[in-house]
Amino acid sequence: MAHGFDTARLDRIPAFLAAKYVDTGRLPHAATLVSRRGEIAHVSFIGEARPGEALKEDAIFRIASMTKPVTSIAFMMLVEEGKVALSDPLVKFCPEFKDTGVFVAGGGNVPFLTRPPVQPIRMVDLLRHTAGFTYGFQERTPVDAAYRKAKIDDFDADYTMDSFIAALAKIPLQFDPGAHWNYSMATDVLGAVIERIEGKPFAQVLQERIFGPLGMVDTGFKVPADQQHRLTDAYAFHPKDKTQDFDSGAKSRWAKDRSFHSGGGGLASTLHDYHRFCLMLLGGGKLGDVRIISRKTLDLMTSNHLPGGGDLVQHSVGIFSEAENAGIGFGLGFAVNESPAQTMTPGSVGDYYWGGMFSTGFFVDPVEQICTVFMTQLMPSSTYPVRREVKTFVHAAIDD
Repeated sequence: MAHGFDTARLDRIPAFLAAKYVDTGRLPHAATLVSRRGEIAHVSFIGEARPGEALKEDAIFRIASMTKPVTSIAFMMLVEEGKVALSDPLVKFCPEFKDTGVFVAGGGNVPFLTRPPVQPIRMVDLLRHTAGFTYGFQERTPVDAAYRKAKIDDFDADYTMDSFIAALAKIPLQFDPGAHWNYSMATDVLGAVIERIEGKPFAQVLQERIFGPLGMVDTGFKVPADQQHRLTDAYAFHPKDKTQDFDSGAKSRWAKDRSFHSGGGGLASTLHDYHRFCLMLLGGGKLGDVRIISRKTLDLMTSNHLPGGGDLVQHSVGIFSEAENAGIGFGLGFAVNESPAQTMTPGSVGDYYWGGMFSTGFFVDPVEQICTVFMTQLMPSSTYPVRREVKTFVHAAIDD
């Protein structure tokens, strides 16, 4: 027994991941870290980081949308300093959106027909994904198609923060702000707002306010050349071959300079670095002697902010509307467990989490004082339920 866990039960995690995923070729590798009450109880690394190279404890992973909670925390630091309010309209900082309408008809080769929104986009809408934005990869609506045509959410598109905002503002909103929930580029817009408020590059803001103070020495938008050997290969799902190459660690897009830093999905990090971020969250916004954000602000962020309450199944008009998201609300940058019974996964009311496109994920359970970080590199993250399975194993190992 260690830190209130049955260690034999924790050891089921790498055994299960190896048998079901890594040894069968479904995943290239898997790294898991579990801590309780601030003490690490389990760390495991299986598989290969690159062909012929075993996954090591210092491996660097593309964490994609696990960037979103980091960006959200940075924004709420500015709220605490009185530089911005959750009720502020987006046009206060991004006037490019003053004429952006709501989709009515059109798209493709037909000009969009729009109408004025019933209410403006507010900062809170960016944090909780109710702004009316989307992602092109959802491939559900003419607005999604317009995102793909403009390469708005294309990692290789040559945008700056300002040109990104200008291009996005020309595309209609999918719905009135506040009316629905839709997973979107809202957090990328939030990163641009942070940059404009602070008057310095967004990447610099994160380094000064979060990564530096928390000792997250291997987290950033670019993997330095002298550390690139630690960057794993990344893969995409293939229905026949199980995986296909997506991004080589040796020739990675994450090792190049970029003019646009994605607040919604651009970071690379390590298992231990992101665990430090989670420990700060578990500590009510504080890690050691460093306070990043207040406990009450974090309480606000990890409350359900879906309009009128309810869960993602009820409110989402795109992905995450699937039945498996029953009982899951959404706060200001985090998904929030409102009903473990509805999720059909062991957990606690109020535990919160998010994941990334490459199947990475984390969760923080304040009730049981647990932090868990899981890393692998396979897109899309919907391919396998591996993160849900890891959470089940972790909670099944509690022994006090």
